[in-house]
Amino acid sequence: MKKLKRSGRLVDMTNFMLQNPHKLISLTHFSERYQSAKSSISEDLAIIKEIFETQSIGSLLTIPGASGGVKFIPMVNKEEATMKIEELCEMLAVSDRILPGGYLYMMDILGNPKLMHEIGRLFASFFATKGIDAVMTVATKGIPIAYAVGHYLDVPVSIVRRDHRVTEGSMVSINYVSGSSKRIQTMSLARRSLEPGANVLIIDDFMKAGGTVRGMMDLLVEFQANVIGIGVLVESEGEEERLVDNYISITRLSKVDVKEKEISVEPGNFLEEFILNMEVLQYENRTYE
Repeated sequence: MKKLKRSGRLVDMTNFMLQNPHKLISLTHFSERYQSAKSSISEDLAIIKEIFETQSIGSLLTIPGASGGVKFIPMVNKEEATMKIEELCEMLAVSDRILPGGYLYMMDILGNPKLMHEIGRLFASFFATKGIDAVMTVATKGIPIAYAVGHYLDVPVSIVRRDHRVTEGSMVSINYVSGSSKRIQTMSLARRSLEPGANVLIIDDFMKAGGTVRGMMDLLVEFQANVIGIGVLVESEGEEERLVDNYISITRLSKVDVKEKEISVEPGNFLEEFILNMEVLQYENRTYE
């Protein structure tokens, strides 16, 4: 790349950081890329860091030492998270979404790339400090959210299926009990999907009793992997027996009246847990610096 003026460096460097979240990039890389002194690169990064943090785009962690560099962590602030979640609650509360069994029609939401990226950024902000190695979801409706989260965490996505596919090679399969229907079902994951000891974030679009999520947790035992967190877009309240305890939900479906066609949706536990999580990230940011 030819030598750029500071304005050009700032634009290109900002784009580079946005496209490479959670990657540690050395100052030498930028110095060689722009044919500029490391002192100039450090000044540029200070400008970008200030803008990212004031505009709630994210944070730049500066890690000192020979093997150090800078890392972009996508983030949202409390105000932005609150606005996005309230907006989603309003979208979900439309009465004609009601489906048999108390489920909601959500394909228009799950099929909205912009909205999915916003949801992915929310989850990625919450789990930014957890050392996630992979995101796991079950086919098919959880896939859009999982890929959005995987993008912002810069980790691969493992897709659990309820059928065997020759193109995925050898599979690990388990039987699990559906929390709502109490039926025994099967889920499978390709052996090559996860490394032993991987730290995994489970993502699901809708959770009633949590049978599917519990099944994924049991499946991870077969891979000797660790469940670091569980993120759910919509949880349904009022189930007699919840099979999953520790999870983060964006929204909570508190009432579905099929006869009267009424839906009540409220924020899940994301916001209250998010505030505590932000304090951890701020502490780690100070530690690095």
